[in-house]
Amino acid sequence: MSNIFAMALGCGSKNRDDQWLELFYPDPVINPDSKLVDVVSEEVGYEGGNAALELTHRQIQHLAREWREAGFEHEASYAVAFQESERPVVLTILESDAEPASTPEAYLKLHLLSHRLVRPHGVVLSGIFPLLPNVAWTNEGAVDLNELPERQLLARLNGKVLEVNSVDKFPKMTDYVVPAGVRIADTARVRLGAYVGEGTTVMHEGFINFNAGTEGPGMIEGRISAGVFVGKGSDLGGSSSTMGTLSGGGNIVISLGENCLLGANAGTGIPLGDRCTIEAGLYITAGTKVEVLDQNGEVADTVKARDLAGQSDLLFRRNSVNGAVQCQTNKTAVALNEELHKHN
Repeated sequence: MSNIFAMALGCGSKNRDDQWLELFYPDPVINPDSKLVDVVSEEVGYEGGNAALELTHRQIQHLAREWREAGFEHEASYAVAFQESERPVVLTILESDAEPASTPEAYLKLHLLSHRLVRPHGVVLSGIFPLLPNVAWTNEGAVDLNELPERQLLARLNGKVLEVNSVDKFPKMTDYVVPAGVRIADTARVRLGAYVGEGTTVMHEGFINFNAGTEGPGMIEGRISAGVFVGKGSDLGGSSSTMGTLSGGGNIVISLGENCLLGANAGTGIPLGDRCTIEAGLYITAGTKVEVLDQNGEVADTVKARDLAGQSDLLFRRNSVNGAVQCQTNKTAVALNEELHKHN
């Protein structure tokens, strides 16, 4: 069998029409051993391409045995566990990193991100939204919205309450994977498909969307929108924001380099290099007119913020007298409080 991009064994939930609502992959793999895939080809008839193969208990049992005999004890242990699953079990194989074509494929790519196996923009996610059903995320798992009223009634008749925590396409990440070395004060604010690097602290008002995240360590008290990646040592202050492609940024990929600071209520619609600061309350968009100051603090030029995109050692501030947005060399590097992060 030729090289495979990714593979995972998982289980999930379906609605009454046999449509997938969500999937859980506890141990996805990038570039699996070809011998591991050969066993799959022989046991379940995989013939190549991107596929989601729903397995019978007998097939799972055979996979467990064959993987163990081939020396893949780790993978075999998961297959043994899935033999007891009351939920449908699926083996999803991505021969190539193509646009996802099914809900199992879409969920596998989100898992790859949250397991830190790929970074944001490291997999093709085009066309993912139609493949993610909008469901009710409850204390009893994912529920089809058309089936929700009946489920709520049945719960009440049994003296219980079916708690609906959210109605969304994306579940919270921590119901599927909790990356090592992180702190997340409000887990509902980090979606599956977020990449949360080791040493990252996400405070109560922090938010990380899918296909976005942090290299870590970092302090996140603001919003990391879809597609945005924040470099190590950077700090997003309270209620700060980054403009992702879903929120009007077009095709510009927004990122923050290392040791950057977005002050409280600040934001950026341009990528920043290393050691950049945007003062509290100032939101920079690509078209913002910026006065560039020389080393004497005099205005040397006026440019649009997009002309400064990706440059390092910049300090953006608003002139408190005339209100002009100004930029000068950032002489003060941001240093995170190591005491806050070394015990994650």
